Amino acid sequence: MKAFTYIKQGVFGFTEKEKPILIDEHDAIVRVTMSSICTSDLHIKHGSVPRAVPGITVGHEMVGVVDEVGEKVTHVKPGDRVTVNVETYCGECFYCQHGYVNNCTSPHGGWALGCRIDGGQTEYVRVPYATTGLNRIPDNVSDEQALFVGDILATGFWATRISEIKEEDTVLIIGAGPTGVCCLLCTLLKNPQKIIVCEKSEARRAFIREHYPQVLVVEPEDCEAFVKEQSLHGGADVVMEVAGGPDTFQLAWQCARPNAIVTIVAMYDKPQLLPLPDMYGKNLIFKTGGVDGCDCEEILHLISQGRIDTTPLITHHFPLSKIEEAYDIFENRKDGVIKIAIYPDAK
Repeated sequence: MKAFTYIKQGVFGFTEKEKPILIDEHDAIVRVTMSSICTSDLHIKHGSVPRAVPGITVGHEMVGVVDEVGEKVTHVKPGDRVTVNVETYCGECFYCQHGYVNNCTSPHGGWALGCRIDGGQTEYVRVPYATTGLNRIPDNVSDEQALFVGDILATGFWATRISEIKEEDTVLIIGAGPTGVCCLLCTLLKNPQKIIVCEKSEARRAFIREHYPQVLVVEPEDCEAFVKEQSLHGGADVVMEVAGGPDTFQLAWQCARPNAIVTIVAMYDKPQLLPLPDMYGKNLIFKTGGVDGCDCEEILHLISQGRIDTTPLITHHFPLSKIEEAYDIFENRKDGVIKIAIYPDAK
């Protein structure tokens, strides 16, 4: 089968691989019916994910149909449509029991698919710990509607949950890329008094204005003054930093009011400076780390109820055989791209 593979730093390409087989009784084999390209895939390509293993099939955003299950997998069966969680986790270790599934102590725990073991930009994928890693898609939810449940939508849901948003809050979201929009969608569920999105791209600012007219939009150079003007207490009550740019970490804490929560959602290519003397007296609470993607079932219910819709994010569709062209468009932000759906080639 065709598999889009991490060859070496800076190089992805197709290789031929055998269809995966069950290795453990907790495994499942899933036929991939739709996948997508994530910014984290680009981080792997450019060497920003040291734990990524050359030779693995990339891709961790996918949905599919169960092809085969191990003996211990009973909640899904062959023929079921499923989302695949970005994280595989045992569900039994200290971290899993406390909901910190990104820190699962299993050798295949945390972000494994498309990073340390073969992922989903291919035809079939083996999912370890399928009992926790797969969720059945409701019949009234399409593949496109469910495509981002296991990764960027789970990230938005996690970020919103740990940000402790209240209805009287002003929330600033820095970055209106795909993950930023997912954070916005989940923030809207919390009904805060005001939501501000900061984004440097004119096209993405236009996207927010078109689809979410109730949200305020600002450019980075005007952000700090605008947020203070729109806030009751000298800054945002909650800031989510989803951009990961050279100056966005600093912008995040500068726009926060004293005693605010600043949630770092972005992955950075370089270390960030924590200028404690400049922050002194703000008493900020920083929350960081990878997504704990253990809310996928709840997210699917919300989609089924019509309360979350990520389909406007899908701006392009490509067959798997043309994924290199899709990567070029996504990485270089061509043609107004936000997210790309990759579908199987016709047989």
